[in-house]
Amino acid sequence: MAVDSADYIFLLFFFFFFFFLFSTLIFFIFRSSKKKPARSPPSPPALPILGHFHLLSSALPKSLEALARRYGPLMQISIGSSRFLVASDAATAQQILRTHDVKFASKFVFASSHHNIFKEAEFVNAPYGAYWKFMKRLCMTKLFAGPQLNRFSHIREDETMKLLRSLWKCHRLGEPCDLSTKLTVLTNNMLCRMAMSKRCSGSDHQAQEIREIVRDTMVCAARLSFAEVHGPLKRVDLFGNGKRLRTALRRFDALIEQIIKEYEDDCGEASEEKDVMDILLETYRDPNAETRLTRDQIKHFFLDLLIAGVDTTSASMQWAITELLKHPHMLKKLREEIDSAVGSTRLVHESDVPNLPYLRAVVKETLRLHTPGPLLRRKCNSNCEINGYDVKVGTNILINAYAIMHDPGTWEDPDEFVPERFMAGDGHGDGHHMELKGQDFHFLPFGSGRRSCIGVAHATIVMHTAIGGLIQCFDLEGGDKVDIKVVTGYSGTMANPLVCYPIGRLNPTVLHVK
Repeated sequence: MAVDSADYIFLLFFFFFFFFLFSTLIFFIFRSSKKKPARSPPSPPALPILGHFHLLSSALPKSLEALARRYGPLMQISIGSSRFLVASDAATAQQILRTHDVKFASKFVFASSHHNIFKEAEFVNAPYGAYWKFMKRLCMTKLFAGPQLNRFSHIREDETMKLLRSLWKCHRLGEPCDLSTKLTVLTNNMLCRMAMSKRCSGSDHQAQEIREIVRDTMVCAARLSFAEVHGPLKRVDLFGNGKRLRTALRRFDALIEQIIKEYEDDCGEASEEKDVMDILLETYRDPNAETRLTRDQIKHFFLDLLIAGVDTTSASMQWAITELLKHPHMLKKLREEIDSAVGSTRLVHESDVPNLPYLRAVVKETLRLHTPGPLLRRKCNSNCEINGYDVKVGTNILINAYAIMHDPGTWEDPDEFVPERFMAGDGHGDGHHMELKGQDFHFLPFGSGRRSCIGVAHATIVMHTAIGGLIQCFDLEGGDKVDIKVVTGYSGTMANPLVCYPIGRLNPTVLHVK
């Protein structure tokens, strides 16, 4: 039987089609077999559901530091359904915060943000994008630029004098002083007056009300424990803390809304000194602004400002005073420096700080040993490689600044308070060249990179002058008996109040202010 030529053509086409298909399949199988598999950082053995929760103590930075000694400077940790990469040394931190800064320019947020009534209005936790860039530029050029900070110097002087006068009153009456509370009032009133001077300058009542609301907000947020935040029930308000947080935020919303309306009613009045609210409302009303602010964004900015700036600065000053009281020879050395450079007829002034190297060293060492932000949060915006490991977009990162600033490979006696390590030629270490802005990745008290703390200049001014004034004017008896403990969780604040008896040395009410 004859075979038609069309059959040959069909069989030939069929053969080549399947040959091509088979060859393509073999090619992709071969290429995929040679493709480098994704490398994940090491991770401790995990439990079902809980992950690594059983390996973590209430002092989270210390727990992560201990795990890093075993599993390396970049490790993977699971807590409930949440996974993190934890960086624990300066070299790894530098890759994240400098080499790949843009890729890690966002922050992840905890589940407590689900209870935030100001939806998508955050600045501190805002994703890296147009709004965050606009607000950062506004902060650096108008809100917290050098000239604006200088205009507020009289506010800082006035509030520092109020603090010293209140201690002098305790001295005269022979009463104990809760220095923790007084330092918190100091930092709160400074920020409130800088932010909303029209409302907070005439009386402390408004500032006190704001402080109480912010304190309630922080307490409720803190009670949303790590297990509740990251466990399998993280969206369930298990103990009612989410409801209490929302209630506190609504109180804050109502108060700030009232203040905004009062500013708007007074907008026709000329003001020689623009505060932060004036500048933000100008931007809010500007139809040509690069980014139009909403009222919720303005309100949340003030909440961010107070949460980030009040307790952290206050806690750092408490730690500094506590350490000095526990090391009398260091206190004596600091006081002699102040007496020599400033004298006994006027108070320490902001302009004196460059001439007080030991005071600067005390502040740096306090921030190293008791860092206000022991864990830095970041989120990966695009795939990259760190330490030879693949980091995928969306990965949550924790940079353990506590571990970095307690690294025995960098710091001699890292758990000891030694301000001399920041003095040039003192022989206690090589920290004298390290500054507070995070350029050296062994020293990150305020973070580094795009998401570093915007309030570092204000915070350090307040710390230097307040600590200097307290040491210059008072002996603080009983403060050396404070039991040094840190609150549980993420922060580095003191668990116990700093209560002491101030003994007058120089009367601040009769000293001149430069």
